[in-house]
Amino acid sequence: MQKIQEQVPQTEFAKLIAEGAYLQFPQLGDIVNGKIISASRREVRVDIGGMTTGVIRGRELFAESSEYANLKPGEGVEATVIDLENENGEMELSFRFAGQRKAWEDLKALFTSGESIPVKVIEANKGGLIVQLNHVTGFLPVSQLSPEHYPRVSGGDKNKILEKLKTYVGQNMNSRIIDVNEEEEKLIVSEKAVWEDKQKNVIAKYQVGDVIEGEVTAIADFGAFVKFDALEGLVHISEIAWQRIDHPKDLLKIGQQVKAEIIGLEGSKIFLSMKKLMTDPWADVQGRYKIGETVKGTILKVNPFGFFVELDSEIHGLAHVSELSDKPITDIRSIGRSGDVMEFKVVSIEPTEHRLGLSLKGMSGDVVQTTEGEVTSEKTEDQTIMTTPETTEEAVAVETEEQEV
Repeated sequence: MQKIQEQVPQTEFAKLIAEGAYLQFPQLGDIVNGKIISASRREVRVDIGGMTTGVIRGRELFAESSEYANLKPGEGVEATVIDLENENGEMELSFRFAGQRKAWEDLKALFTSGESIPVKVIEANKGGLIVQLNHVTGFLPVSQLSPEHYPRVSGGDKNKILEKLKTYVGQNMNSRIIDVNEEEEKLIVSEKAVWEDKQKNVIAKYQVGDVIEGEVTAIADFGAFVKFDALEGLVHISEIAWQRIDHPKDLLKIGQQVKAEIIGLEGSKIFLSMKKLMTDPWADVQGRYKIGETVKGTILKVNPFGFFVELDSEIHGLAHVSELSDKPITDIRSIGRSGDVMEFKVVSIEPTEHRLGLSLKGMSGDVVQTTEGEVTSEKTEDQTIMTTPETTEEAVAVETEEQEV
């Protein structure tokens, strides 16, 4: 009878011989796996596969990750070889570089999962915030801040934006990784992405045409932000009132309660209109003003292409530069300046386009009334003057100025 040979556990040395691993002695920079022999606050001793003993001490011990703070004998660890033999004949190891590699691996896993995680703001510049996540430095661009932290600075003053961003240093912001690249040492995070996810269910309750009531939370050159139901929408300056305004602060103030209609939904962006809930004063403009009549108006703004004139609090007209004088104009301000009250003749009315044409030359001429959309002209003995700017290059500039786009 053949004896059954008992299997005896192989020693680490026997394994090394069997596997040939004894020929692969660790070199400088290699990452090695080992088991904890002992661990204290001053040093950690590691058995490197039965070949040698490694030691981690000083700043190489806890510099990169707190996970190495509570090591116990027998635990497996990874470390980087920084010296093949120290003064005691032991291999000098470091948790720092191995910890950094693990940190990048963890970041890649977070990027893949889309999980949100707090990042600490450690510095600010004009483009955004420098943050730290898992001991890796990353960047949170201004454009990726949530509405709560986005610096709404009038005029887009970069110095004021930087001042606002600096107030966030030391804070934690719940963010999501949107780009990670270990080779380029690039880490980009977004706070807005986390905020947008939270808003999806709330936004789903609303649709274009709904009327909301909320509080004005911020005012900028281009419009005002209104908060409602944990959401925030933008009322563009052109949607605040029917009349032309120079700045939203002329009609609104922070903390004011307003009503508005939702006119657009683009992802997490909500666009509102206050003027849609107001009666359009241009609907009955032809009952208030007549082509050919003389009216008094205050010049609100002087542009190279003419005067914007306030006839009343709701109706503003345009006196095109071609209607200001029969003579060539070298300086339009020699005819009128902002704040001047002058008499003009109404030469065209277009209710649907919210346009009313005025003329200083027309004060002594004959005006030919036409249907809306056609060109109204004033005839003199030797010329016909076009009173609407649609056929000129200035038409685009006029429309842009009126809408404050």
